[in-house]
Amino acid sequence: MTTTGVDGFALLDEIWREVTPEAARRMLIAAVRAFAEKGYHATTTRDIASLAGMSPAAVYIHYRSKEELLFNISLVGHETSLALLAGIEGGDVVERLKNAVSAFAGWHAEFHTTARVVQYELSALSPEHHEKVAELRRQIEQRMRSYLEDGVEAGVFDVPDVKGATLAVLSLCIDVARWYQPGGKRTPDEIGALYADLVLRMVRPAT
Repeated sequence: MTTTGVDGFALLDEIWREVTPEAARRMLIAAVRAFAEKGYHATTTRDIASLAGMSPAAVYIHYRSKEELLFNISLVGHETSLALLAGIEGGDVVERLKNAVSAFAGWHAEFHTTARVVQYELSALSPEHHEKVAELRRQIEQRMRSYLEDGVEAGVFDVPDVKGATLAVLSLCIDVARWYQPGGKRTPDEIGALYADLVLRMVRPAT
């Protein structure tokens, strides 16, 4: 993993580099920073434009509203984390779950600023936009649940309530974005490894 990008407030973050034109990308990155620092409702379009080094009117050239900025951030954030989980590889059910939890928790540390906005400002989305993001969240949940179900079917995991366990695992990983700060005792990779170990301890049969 890297430690540059939106969460270091640079422009060429791997999550946002495909957003074009550059002015739209700058505006989106500025919105991530503003929403994470002040919260969605306390942030104005003037705040976002100022962080982007642009005029307030420039916001509306690329985005119809502050809410549309939030929607784009939420959409890209969820699509990125879903792709991360969908690309998990491993030789067996234990390794796949380990890799999934490590990657998901590590992502929420590495991109904590983006993740904080993505995970904790959902209520500000319009009903239409909220439903689109909710569908991605259901796919993320299903993907993580599949790794647990594979282990249960193989007789390796002891999980009486797979749905409940899935929500617990996802919540554990997502909460990293709330408290993580760069320069702490653990790197994102180390946090991912720690959480993967904790989850495996949770789902394996007691001996």
